[in-house]
Amino acid sequence: MSSTSSTETTPPARTVASTQSEMTEIILPNDANILGNLLGGRLMHFIDLTAGMAAYRHSRTYVVTAAMDHIDFIQPVPVGSLVTLRSSVNRAFATSMEVGVKAWAENPLFGKPMHVASAYLVFVAVDREGQRIHVPRLLPETADEERRYADALLRREHREAESARRKQGKIEAAAH
Repeated sequence: MSSTSSTETTPPARTVASTQSEMTEIILPNDANILGNLLGGRLMHFIDLTAGMAAYRHSRTYVVTAAMDHIDFIQPVPVGSLVTLRSSVNRAFATSMEVGVKAWAENPLFGKPMHVASAYLVFVAVDREGQRIHVPRLLPETADEERRYADALLRREHREAESARRKQGKIEAAAH
């Protein structure tokens, strides 16, 4: 029996545009560190939520966060800022998806948005019992979507190589 659940057929392909998600939050004092800036962990929470929405839109089933592959904190976000996060699926594999998220902050008094963070996350589609299920193929339509699609495969290959390296290190450590 396969490692995926009873839904072995792959659903119809979907476009990147159909996965796009956006959310905006106002940063309040309870979201901030002692310097008056948004806590990194709170921003990571917003990123996870926004990425999950894109994965959910693509798969149309339950999704779980498997990895936060990379995150860049580019600028601090002061209390009172509006933070807008935008996400979309970069690539779909058999049962997993890579989602890219960009976060923008703006001072609502001046309205000029600044890029404050970017991240890549991996989600896995599951059924009610937590068994992996197939996701639709992704159809990139623009040059930027094609680039992100290709880059996602490179990041996946890197994750797999790193996972194999760590596994080998554990095996070698156990042997000593």
